[in-house]
Amino acid sequence: MPLLLDGGRIPTRWLERKSSRPARPESDYVSRMNVVKIALVNNMPDPALEDTELQFFELLDAASGDLPLSVKLYSLATIARGDRVQPHLSSFYSSSEDLWKDHFDAAIVTGTEPHQPDLRQEPYWAELVQVMEWAERHTTSTVLSCLAAHAGVLHSDGIERHRLNDKRFGVFDARKLREHPLTAQLANPLRFPHSRWNELWADELHACGYAVLTESERAGVDVFVKNKGQSLFVHFQGHPEYGAQTLHKEYRRDIKRFLRGERETYPNLPEGYFDPVATEALQDFETRARSDRREEVMEHFPSAAEERVERTWASSATGLYRNWLGYIVSRKAAFPTPTELYQPQSGNRSAVS
Repeated sequence: MPLLLDGGRIPTRWLERKSSRPARPESDYVSRMNVVKIALVNNMPDPALEDTELQFFELLDAASGDLPLSVKLYSLATIARGDRVQPHLSSFYSSSEDLWKDHFDAAIVTGTEPHQPDLRQEPYWAELVQVMEWAERHTTSTVLSCLAAHAGVLHSDGIERHRLNDKRFGVFDARKLREHPLTAQLANPLRFPHSRWNELWADELHACGYAVLTESERAGVDVFVKNKGQSLFVHFQGHPEYGAQTLHKEYRRDIKRFLRGERETYPNLPEGYFDPVATEALQDFETRARSDRREEVMEHFPSAAEERVERTWASSATGLYRNWLGYIVSRKAAFPTPTELYQPQSGNRSAVS
């Protein structure tokens, strides 16, 4: 079933890749009971904005099967943006203020690159809190991805994230810890990419009523859930949506930062990602880059690193999101989404703000 883009605005790269079609709010097709309406709040930095929307489109398209999905794109106004992405945002995205005026079955809220040790000091914090409070009362389920998951538990329960000694970077095996509709019929091990400098601890999550569904020996807590308001909040410390090349792009970006002197240490290879041939070539390149610290050295970055990567987590990601969509459909039939619109308060409740 083609993915439906609400409002008739289809990003060019997705239109070129898939047979998507617009879905307008007044369409009889969209108003059918079995259509799942999803708000995708994409907060990723400018260089990753379009890649992220494509990654989620691809994942939702693969997971939906015959289930029609209607997706609408949103962006927080308080996230600083450059001139390059403004035309794309103006053409295909709506603001959070428009979010309050619509009705959705579910939401996906992405992370972004943090600039403050305390997320509550980020300029977008208050607006992000409004989105999460809207989701509690106006969705059946909401996905919070990576930094958004850290922000969600900080806002709701005062759980602080913990700084890692090094970046948690690569593709890691995880195991199911309990039976849940989201992990039904998924086989161990589950594989998911991670890319983060901070983590949440399982004991602190358990103490605040969160259920950890999957955990990795190497990467720690993976997927965890909690009912907030009328919505099941699904938190990912990893990135099931990542494309095959995403970790490769991040690794190249971090190497460039090292060569430009923007970071002191050479980045570690992502674990469980590159095959032996690519790994050997990248290790040889690291030796060269350390001895000749100039950005021009990137001209010799080995092509094997890009040509030999595979999306080995595809089945885990698709299965998990297929179960998520099935959960939404079952809950939607039993408990229709409320029709009242969200009215943001000038002073949002928060035990930690």
